[in-house]
Amino acid sequence: MPSAEEPGHDCPLCPRLKAFRDANRVKYPDFFNAPVPSFGDAEARLLIVGLAPGLKGANKTGRPFTGDYAGDLLYATLARHGLSRGAYAACADDGLKLAGCRIANAVRCVPPENKPLPVEEATCRQFLQSEIAALPSLKTILALGVVAHNSVLRTFGCKLSGFPFKHGARHELPNGINLADSYHCSRYNTNTGVLTEAMFDEVVGRIAKGL
Repeated sequence: MPSAEEPGHDCPLCPRLKAFRDANRVKYPDFFNAPVPSFGDAEARLLIVGLAPGLKGANKTGRPFTGDYAGDLLYATLARHGLSRGAYAACADDGLKLAGCRIANAVRCVPPENKPLPVEEATCRQFLQSEIAALPSLKTILALGVVAHNSVLRTFGCKLSGFPFKHGARHELPNGINLADSYHCSRYNTNTGVLTEAMFDEVVGRIAKGL
């Protein structure tokens, strides 16, 4: 089985992101401060795709959705539906294992103000493409937010207009993989009521039942 290609620790492909990463290595010398690799089961049937590492979340810990509120909600939901083993302790060495599930970001490096540029999304897409290609049992991709949704579609060469993003939507892609949509599980979205824990649980639960 092929292994997914990951960007190097000092990946130079996006100059703005590299400069921000270098500045954070000075400001936060104890942080991971590098492209954050994917995490989870190599035989995953479900791939969850987020936006990018959070500055004081995954960029600090080196594991997707680990160390911030989005991770608290995501990992608690995965555990509730049997998609993880062990306890989540908001650090990369907590021993948590994913079961039938894997997590990646559309952009592997933390962007300023949590907003990657379109050129950065396009540049980093090669790693998402490699990730997907390395998952032989993949059945469903859950996109957290519009950026992740669009990046998945572009990875497969699909027209965005044919698969509009909508929370709770499910799309059957031409390659037979299902694309499911959810609003991103960020604190901002839950604080503003865009996404509730119940809404997120319903999306993940429906996917888990179909795996």
